[in-house]
Amino acid sequence: MSERIVRDPRILLGKPVVAGTRIPVYVILNLLRHGYDVEGVVMAYPDLTVEDVRAAIRYAEHQLPGVLPQAVAEAV
Repeated sequence: MSERIVRDPRILLGKPVVAGTRIPVYVILNLLRHGYDVEGVVMAYPDLTVEDVRAAIRYAEHQLPGVLPQAVAEAV
């Protein structure tokens, strides 16, 4: 799995976040589900990179197969 996505019980109660931030994977996925593209997420959260967003999508695909809407999965 990606080193870009980490879980630490001291950060957001162990929810998966982008390493070095407190930005949880679920926030990234929520933006994508609501019409943001990868670049739009990066603009909304300048601490993120395109690869961080893609890593969050891959993480969700691995942890929750079949749950991501097709449009989000295609953003990778």
